[in-house]
Amino acid sequence: MINASTRLQGVEQLIDDEQYFVIHAARQSGKTTYLQDLSKRLNAEGKYYSLYCSLEKTQNVVEPERGILLIFDCIVLALQKMSSIPFTYDESYERDKKNRPLVLLTLFLMNFVKSLDKPLVILFDEADCLSEGMLITFLRQLRDGYNDRSITPFVHSAALVGMRNIRDYKAKVRPDSATLGSASPFNIVTKSLTLQNFTKDEIIQLYHQHTAETGQRCEDDAIDLVWEQTQGQPWLVNAVAREIIVEILPPDYQKPVTPELVNEAIQNIILNRPTHIDSLLERLKEERVRKVIEPMILGDGFIDKESDDFLYIKDLGLIRVDNAQIRPSNPIYAEVIVRKLSSITQSELQQSEYPYQIPRYLTQDRRIDMNFLMRDFQQFWREHSPIWIKRYDYQEAAPHLILMAFLQRVINGGGLIIRDMAAGSGRLDLCLVYEEQKYPIEIKIR
Repeated sequence: MINASTRLQGVEQLIDDEQYFVIHAARQSGKTTYLQDLSKRLNAEGKYYSLYCSLEKTQNVVEPERGILLIFDCIVLALQKMSSIPFTYDESYERDKKNRPLVLLTLFLMNFVKSLDKPLVILFDEADCLSEGMLITFLRQLRDGYNDRSITPFVHSAALVGMRNIRDYKAKVRPDSATLGSASPFNIVTKSLTLQNFTKDEIIQLYHQHTAETGQRCEDDAIDLVWEQTQGQPWLVNAVAREIIVEILPPDYQKPVTPELVNEAIQNIILNRPTHIDSLLERLKEERVRKVIEPMILGDGFIDKESDDFLYIKDLGLIRVDNAQIRPSNPIYAEVIVRKLSSITQSELQQSEYPYQIPRYLTQDRRIDMNFLMRDFQQFWREHSPIWIKRYDYQEAAPHLILMAFLQRVINGGGLIIRDMAAGSGRLDLCLVYEEQKYPIEIKIR
């Protein structure tokens, strides 16, 4: 376990300053772990009552009035779970739920805070589950209490926590040309913070804790490879270790974790596509995601790094900016993005009798004859590309995706493809690796 407080600085100061703020980070990057740890620390310090409240139950609810009742229920349930915060459910709440839903949260929180002997801090997790209308209604009720805090006690500090930055919350509820006016419910949000990925030192610390507990050694080269392939994405860092220790090696702690085991674990994760990966890949269907991912695959085109689309996709954790170039967040995501987008071709090739497999292209000294391979691809392209391109959502990138699917078919089970995608580079760089030999390919648009 990495100390969650080291991954996000300045939150305690915002709470002391009575601020309402946003915490955003990519899926499964440790937000809930951080919030629960923060709430526990705040309650232990004794200066505040801190309430962790998940809004996940509001997902897929569109009607604001029904949604507000669900948010109320989420808060009540969270209070009933927290024995350290004095709370008794009052009969009057039922009347307010029935007769005054549009001011329900303001009234409830205002009266509840009056009954407490310490200020109340609420950490709202999964805030991006709220639909557009619910989000506005929810924030307006928070704002009503916030604005009157000098007259009537209200929530001391509150956090909205999810994948989206505050800028994308605003884009979600109105077109760019519209405005919510001077009374915008977003006016009470003073700052937006984000949880960073693990640093390399934190990965070393995490894996060394496992060594201290079990005696199983993680080779330095293996940890270097985990860092290179995950770029510190917390779920991936843990998933690679779990795949090795639980699935590949159990229950043998005598064997060290090696780079070969790390590579095997990564291939298993890519092929099995667990829920974390699948939920990210579903986003590729969104038009605003295509506008950024397609130029990245092509290595071409201009992407506005200040646009809502770019910031949204960055918040999702799909991309990062490296030396002014937009790239996939890590090589594992790059691999699963390409495999997902080229799945049409890959699926048909795997079910077919095409002879495009590695033995066909090997010379007597077991090197790949790249000229022969590329001539085969040209023939394959002439026969099949007109039909397949039309079936791709990312049509401009279809030639690149079909080539990569063809190469994947060739080296399946015996090699790998290293991809270097970066918007603005003017090309897509690939490297086929087979039996320790490397074959570079540079793809450009003519």
